[in-house]
Amino acid sequence: MDKIARQAAHFDSVAETYRTARQHQNHRTIRHLIWSEFLRDKDGLRGPACAVLEPMCGFAAGREILATHLGIDFDYRGFDYSAAVVASLRASHPDIAVSHQDVTRFAADAEYDIVILIGGLHHVPDQAEQVVARLGRALKPGGYFISFEPTNGNPVFTKAREWIYRRNSLFDEETERAFPVRTYYELFERAGLRHVDSFYPGLLAYVLYYNPDAFPLLNVGGPGLVRALWRLERPLRRSAVGRVLSFATLGLWQRPEAL
Repeated sequence: MDKIARQAAHFDSVAETYRTARQHQNHRTIRHLIWSEFLRDKDGLRGPACAVLEPMCGFAAGREILATHLGIDFDYRGFDYSAAVVASLRASHPDIAVSHQDVTRFAADAEYDIVILIGGLHHVPDQAEQVVARLGRALKPGGYFISFEPTNGNPVFTKAREWIYRRNSLFDEETERAFPVRTYYELFERAGLRHVDSFYPGLLAYVLYYNPDAFPLLNVGGPGLVRALWRLERPLRRSAVGRVLSFATLGLWQRPEAL
């Protein structure tokens, strides 16, 4: 079995656990805080009706995020390599366009105004460079690429994450690999995309509450505690210290007029 097929099979097996856990109020609170802060000043994304692509869409969190935090009308297309996820999504949201597709074989030319990819690249680390390049070409000139990925800001965190991937059944150590922050940025630079903004939300609140499917014992307290920790971490999220200590990076890139 190749790595893409292995990843698809793995996600098929954990899809319902993933979906159920991420309905928890703590996870929804931290997700709201992350995207509210990041998108509040992104006026360039708040244009007229636009075309949005969410590759590796999972349960279409990106669609919900854009609708909630940008308040714009858009034509949405999502796809995922997990047949179980696509079937569940079609059953719960029959009104949206989603399909079963492998991101490493996706191709489109200047069709979308926004590509939003949440936690997808680390599932295809060996093909990540070609995936970003393909998705970059799918953007119209001036279009935006939003990406949120687990990243490693220091060698200690790299080792810790590798240990977790080996020990936790929600992950597949054979096919998943988070990127050092510098390597992550290089994926987009090599695709010819222009960096617009990024910040580092993967601090304590993220560690405790963003992945309740993988770390249920860390999911303690309630939304009030989530918000309190988030406020305390504010000075770090756009700092060099935050980059080193964060377990995730959220970034925005733009396709130039010629790519």
